[in-house]
This record gives sequence, structure tokens and C-alpha cells, in this order.
Amino acid sequence: MNGKNHRLAHSHTRHLRERLIESVLLLAALSSVATTFAIVAILCYESIPFFRKVPLKEFLTDSQWTPLFDDAHYGIMPLVAGTLTTTAVALLVAIPMGTVIAIYLSEFAPHRLREVVKPFLELLGAVPTVVFGYFALGVVTPLLQMIYPDLSGFNMLSAGLVMGIMIIPYISSVSEDAMRAVPMHIREGSYAMGATRFQTATRVVVPSAFSGIAAAYILGISRAVGETMIVAVAAGMQPNLTWNPLEPAATISAYIVQVCLGDLPHGSIGYQTIFAAGLTLMLMTLVFNIAGYWLKKRFREVY
Repeated sequence: MNGKNHRLAHSHTRHLRERLIESVLLLAALSSVATTFAIVAILCYESIPFFRKVPLKEFLTDSQWTPLFDDAHYGIMPLVAGTLTTTAVALLVAIPMGTVIAIYLSEFAPHRLREVVKPFLELLGAVPTVVFGYFALGVVTPLLQMIYPDLSGFNMLSAGLVMGIMIIPYISSVSEDAMRAVPMHIREGSYAMGATRFQTATRVVVPSAFSGIAAAYILGISRAVGETMIVAVAAGMQPNLTWNPLEPAATISAYIVQVCLGDLPHGSIGYQTIFAAGLTLMLMTLVFNIAGYWLKKRFREVY
């Protein structure tokens, strides 16, 4: 009888311990959701006073962004144009190079070489972004000026190229992991049909892993859209409505840094602009993530 009671007590204690662990894990999972909702709530709460003073139409259509001047204008498009232009330049560098590196490491590189190259590649992602910024300003811009003599000392092209170099590790590492996860029998089936190693890599492995590769692309896009220090140092922080990467411009994140370094009273419209800009940046990132989710779902259904 005592043995049976002991087993029941032990089972009850183990059940309580498992329930406690489950509750802790649930709280850990919900904390990220709560943090996200808190950020959205703060941005919306702080942006409402701004949009009471500035019409949404003016915010979206005005071609000037000069909220700190006497003749204030509150058109977000110059910052959006700078953000999208630098991001586009970065992706033109990072997506092809990151994908090619991932294919090589996954399908062609010897094991010993992969074990050496991949840690060094990921180490590139640990370099502080301010270092990349001064590299763009002090090295890349002078090199570009040899090709474009009239190129300004501050420009989006230099910032975008270095941003692309910075996000290569994110894209290549996640893409390589996705390709390595493709079952070996899929490759063997392709070889049995007479496909070469290159054909198998590009026509079988890449499509099979594209949901993971799309996630890598979205991670790179989100990283580029939110980048601050590189564009703050190398792009000039001048809010010009231009899509020409050879000209200086400001991005949304760089403007937020610029205002936060100033001395603006809390509650002023100049102070509230950083929350309106932050809300815009969050919505842009949300759109990219939704697009990435749609791509992942579509290619999972196809393949």
C-alpha cells in the first residue's frame, strides 16, 4: 500500500513538474508576441498626435521632408525612396552572391573547406555596422569616384554596395542550411536520370529548398531595410526624393537616429515624427515578410 501511495505521489509530482515546465515555455513563447504587440501599440499611440496635426494625404504625397525647419514639410516619400533604393542596391549584390556561395558550400565544396569557409563567412556578420559605414565612406566611395568622377562623397550606391556585402552571410548561411536539408535521395534520383552535378544543384536542390531560401531573402531584406549606421555614415542623411543611387539621400532609420541625437522637447511634432517614421518602417517590413510567407507557401505547394 505504501509503495502504491509512493508511486502515486511521485507521478503527481512529475506531472506538476511537467506542467510547470510547459507553463514556463509558453510564457517564453508569448513574451516575443507580447513584445511585438507592445512595440506596435507604442508606435501607434505616439503616432496618433502626429497624424492629428499632419493629414495622412500630405504625409504620403508631399515630396519634401523638412520637419525640423521653420518651413516644415512632412512628406515621408524622400525617406522611403532612400530606404528602398539602398535596399535594392544591397539586394542586387547580396542575393546573387549569397545564393552562389550557398550552392557552392552545399553542393560542391569539400567538407574540410566548408568547415573553414562557413565560420569565416559568418564572422563577417559579426563586424559592427559602423565599421562597414566608414569602409563605405573611406574605401568604396573613392573607388567609385574613379569610375564616376562626379560622384558625391555621400551617395546611396556606396552605402548600398557595402550593405549588400554585410548581409551576404545572412543569406548564404540560411540558404545553405536549407539546401543541406534536402534529402539525399532526391539528389540521387536526379543523378540516376542522367543529370550533372550542376544541373542537380540548380534544377533540383534549389527549387526543393526554395521555401528556406525565400526565408533567407526576406531576412536579408529586413536587415537591409532597417540598417542605420552604414547609410547614416555613407549616404549623407539628406532627405532628397530621388531614385538615383549616385545621389545622397536619407533613410527612415538614419532620420530616426538623427532626431534622437538632437534636443527636441517630448511631445513636439518634431519628436513625434520619429514614431510616424518608425511606424512606416514597420509596415514596410511587414509587407516584405508577408510577401516572403506567400512565396514560401506557394513553393511548398509546388514542390
